[in-house]
Amino acid sequence: MTSAPPRPGGGRTLVGIGEVMEMLLPEFPDISISKIRFLEAEGLVEPQRTPSGYRKFGPTDIDRLRYVLRAQRDQYLPLKVIKDHLDAIDRGLEPVDDGRDPVGTDPEGVAAHPGAADGPSRAPVLLDRAELLVAAGIDEAALARLEEFGLIEPRRTAPDAGAATAAEGSEAPGEPGPPGEAAEAAAEMAVDAGKAPPAPPTPRYDGDALVIARLVTALGEYGLEPRHLRQVKAAADREAALVEQIVAPLTHRRGAGARTGAEETVRDLVSLTSRLHTVLVGAALRPLLDR
Repeated sequence: MTSAPPRPGGGRTLVGIGEVMEMLLPEFPDISISKIRFLEAEGLVEPQRTPSGYRKFGPTDIDRLRYVLRAQRDQYLPLKVIKDHLDAIDRGLEPVDDGRDPVGTDPEGVAAHPGAADGPSRAPVLLDRAELLVAAGIDEAALARLEEFGLIEPRRTAPDAGAATAAEGSEAPGEPGPPGEAAEAAAEMAVDAGKAPPAPPTPRYDGDALVIARLVTALGEYGLEPRHLRQVKAAADREAALVEQIVAPLTHRRGAGARTGAEETVRDLVSLTSRLHTVLVGAALRPLLDR
């Protein structure tokens, strides 16, 4: 459980929002002024205001922000739950710990919900194919099966600069060719020029791919193979589509806090749907254990 912040009332040194961001930045690299303003708008922190309207934060405010950000990062709690914890602390109570493990983590503590691997306060993870094999402890055949059944796919590629330049000259603006055509054109141009063909783009895998590979490997110890998990992937895609219906309108809003608000909504919905999924599966299996 995230340690509780001090209760309101302590500390007299006040600083501006920019200084607060600088204080939090070493631990939370993705913190921004708009994020702090969003947390204020949600009632999680209440800085003082100068007569001119500028925000001024005291040590207690900063500690509360750290508490909120750690609860999001380490436990993936929705803001409403975090706010309930803070309200309990403000009343002199201890927040209720329901005993749940942090949502979306594997046994080694690696984030496992969508985007967690390179989400707030986590360094982005990008691995090439060989690095993924080593980190996940699997072989090429196992990775090929994960890709075959749609459980893992490369997220980004690192295109060769020469290929990109040649491709630019091989296609008319706004008329991209079929997949692979640009690379083939670049290779042909390189051969015509007497140069070695450019190297193909390198597939890169993010932290989600690493966690999925580890989890599927662990499930394999119980006899479950990637082909058995297609239904799990289909269910996850349906849940993502449901969340997308709710969040899509939010992404079209304008304003400094619009993106932050959409990200927080996704975080909350992922946390809630993940917990609901866990409870539903457990409830469905309970009759088996009660026999």
